[in-house]
Amino acid sequence: MAPLLHIGQILKGRNSTYTLVKQLHRAVDEAAVYLARNQNNHLCIIKSIRGHWRLQNEAEILKRYQSKSSFIRPIIDDIQQPADPPSIVLRHLDSELLTEPKIKRLTRPEIKQVAKCILEALRALHKDGLVHTDVKLDNVFVNYGQGDQRFSEIQLGDFGGVVSQDSSFAREGHIIGAAFTRSPEAMLQLSWGTSTDVWSFGNAILSLVHGGGYHHFDPGWEGFKPEDQDYEITVLKRMYNSLGLFPPSIADIIGPDTFEVIHFLNQQGPPQRPLQRRILKLDPRDRPTVEEILQDEWFTEESDDSRETIPIEPKKELGKLESDVKAGS
Repeated sequence: MAPLLHIGQILKGRNSTYTLVKQLHRAVDEAAVYLARNQNNHLCIIKSIRGHWRLQNEAEILKRYQSKSSFIRPIIDDIQQPADPPSIVLRHLDSELLTEPKIKRLTRPEIKQVAKCILEALRALHKDGLVHTDVKLDNVFVNYGQGDQRFSEIQLGDFGGVVSQDSSFAREGHIIGAAFTRSPEAMLQLSWGTSTDVWSFGNAILSLVHGGGYHHFDPGWEGFKPEDQDYEITVLKRMYNSLGLFPPSIADIIGPDTFEVIHFLNQQGPPQRPLQRRILKLDPRDRPTVEEILQDEWFTEESDDSRETIPIEPKKELGKLESDVKAGS
């Protein structure tokens, strides 16, 4: 796969020049993320995408909303030369929250700090009916603090997938985000809106509570790979095993084929370890809004930090759902 840009290349923006230092990420499509330094030797991030609407969309969304919330990672420049591939310059932060829990588990106060910052960023979008669509830990960036303060700044990033909840993209239930961070309605390719972000937010916070890089709905812990046929249906089964029966009300928003899958899950009996979580409601209409979550007493109540250690390799507890469906049909 040929690089979009090369290390050492100098890019010219409106406000500065930028020298590429390191490639941080390369997607399967024509997209890459680089670490760079500006002419004052300050670190920054260069994001390049060729032939896709996401880059221009991110630039437009950030220019519109970054002044409305300090919890949104801002764009700081546009690259003028070279014009191909199209590139933007983003603020650099020290780390992200996919990595940090693997280094050291976040404390309860730190988790609450993270939660509030993500919600504040989402509030700016949700007020205008916009959906982030990809709220996950590797899109939450942090600067380190000093002394007892672990993080001095927390910002939500990756706004390329932001769309209106009234768009055909949302109404038609197009696939968004990674499968194990995706809401049930998005998994089932139903119409989705701002409540899909609420689910993904709750999913991210649940992962931080567990600690150790554990993702509650990720079939990877059972040996599944994203390309496996049973991967996405196993995500749904993990949701069921954790959160209980899909409510009868969900029949209002699903088709007959999807209903058969939900009916099969509900016939398996009560889950062994039901989780009473206010945010992770299987029916999107039952979830609180960002505004309601921000008013929750959880942010002000005191709590200890007695949590069980998550095993490195959790036992395989779930079978392959499609095989079960065939066996039960």
